[in-house]
Amino acid sequence: MAAAKDNASIKDEDTYEALRRNGASKEKAARIANAKANPGISPSKKGGKASPYEEWTRDELYERAREIGIDGRSSMKKSELIAALRNH
Repeated sequence: MAAAKDNASIKDEDTYEALRRNGASKEKAARIANAKANPGISPSKKGGKASPYEEWTRDELYERAREIGIDGRSSMKKSELIAALRNH
């Protein structure tokens, strides 16, 4: 992804790219990649306890999109909500 290379705030591009391919949001991938690149921080390998977005209902996805302020969420299908949440 060119986005990581264009973004000076990403300190470990390989980790960022791998996390994005595995479905992590841009924000989460950047946070983990930057933490991994900092020798004073050791990010957890366990990860979160939330299930993957594909296991959420459309209503649950809609609520999460509402919480973080994604525009146009009311007309989105489940797959569109997942994409919007991951790209937030």
